Order: sequence, then structure tokens, then C-alpha cells
Amino acid sequence: MVHKAILKINPNAQFTIIGDDINTCEIKWHNGTTPISKADIEAKMVEVQADYDAKQYQRDRASQYPELKDQLDLLWHSIDRDAELKSKYFDFHQAILAVKAKHPK
Repeated sequence: MVHKAILKINPNAQFTIIGDDINTCEIKWHNGTTPISKADIEAKMVEVQADYDAKQYQRDRASQYPELKDQLDLLWHSIDRDAELKSKYFDFHQAILAVKAKHPK
């Protein structure tokens, strides 16, 4: 998590880390990257962890959703059945319809 915190502070930072505990790791800064204090990194680590924790629902949902190809198939069939949806999603519907016409069952 140290590397994620560093990159949140400076997305262009170039560095290597030896160890994974902020209190004992050694950080080597490369190519003129301005060093970031361990206190600043540690504070950012708290934010990064809070953000990760707050997004647990995303990880839970991701494992529950149907695969993307199945979601798109459901979308296709919904649009194909509903004239109002066809007009709203015309480009999507026409693109899929063209492929289906080119390669019929």
C-alpha cells in the first residue's frame, strides 16, 4: 500500500521500495523525484485504505454480476423487444442487428 499512497501524492514519482511496512521500509527516489516524508505517506495510506474500504460494495457486486457478454445479451434482447428503447439506443441496436444479419443462425 506504500506505493499506492506515494502515487496518490505524486502520480509521476519514480521510486523503489524495499519492505512493505512504512515504519521499516527503505524508499529510494529516482530520476529527480522529490522525496516524500514517511509521515505524509502514512497519512495518505490512511486515505487510500479508507477509499478501498468504502468501495467494498463494488468488489461484492463485481463477483455477483453476470459476465459482460451476458449483460450485453440481456440489453440486446430488451432493446429488440421494445420499440421505444430501439429509438433511444438506435446506434447500438443497428450495430448489433447488422452483425446478426451478416451472420444468421
